Amino acid sequence: MTTASGPRFIRPRGRSGMLVAVETDKPQALDWSPAGSPGRNALNGDLVRLEILDPQRHAQSLYISSHGDGADRLWEHLPYGPFASQEEFTSWLNHRAASDDPLFFAVVEWESMRALGMASFMRMVPEHGVIEIGHIWFAPSIQRTRKATEAIFLLAGHAFDDLGYRRLEWKCDSLNEPSRRAAERFGFVYEGVFRQHMVVKGRNRDTAWFSMTDGEWPVRRTAFKAWLSPENFDENGRQRRSLAAVRASIG
Repeated sequence: MTTASGPRFIRPRGRSGMLVAVETDKPQALDWSPAGSPGRNALNGDLVRLEILDPQRHAQSLYISSHGDGADRLWEHLPYGPFASQEEFTSWLNHRAASDDPLFFAVVEWESMRALGMASFMRMVPEHGVIEIGHIWFAPSIQRTRKATEAIFLLAGHAFDDLGYRRLEWKCDSLNEPSRRAAERFGFVYEGVFRQHMVVKGRNRDTAWFSMTDGEWPVRRTAFKAWLSPENFDENGRQRRSLAAVRASIG
């Protein structure tokens, strides 16, 4: 027999290094209903607004913010880009905007109302309560800022609180150290690497998997809110406590 999360393993005496499965309680039925599907509605935060991708409105600012100074490595681990021209980029956006899975958002800065990044919900399986966030990139001007963190908070909150998902996934190229660090900073749990998972731009890609569950979300949500609070930043905009430290203090 297995528990709802799988069999329990023990290491018996005299069998050093070996793990064996033992019987545990019967699986417990879930008090849960299938999740909803994301609609094509904007998600509003205090610093950014996630708008459903609209090439007519977003293409120019997205192209400028992703192909200027400091954006050289932005496309390194994505399966597309950089783009040779605005026209090529806009054509690509038109195809992305027509998709429901992935469902693409533009990350719009309230202060300037410019689109400065992209993100998506993808690989949605409402009947199992699983959804992924991916195709994430931020312009250099908002990388490692409250605005980028709030964008992830809005996506996670919508998945768990509004739509009722049980599991939120984050996947990236195993060589993409900034993405791996970001996943762990946001509170995703590392689950391992799928070896030889994809061929991207003619190169092998091993994929690192991370996840967050609905049981973990309440602590993550409280930590996000506390970290994003203006009181957590000094007069120069420097954080007083890291997101990891805030989360650890909550438990």
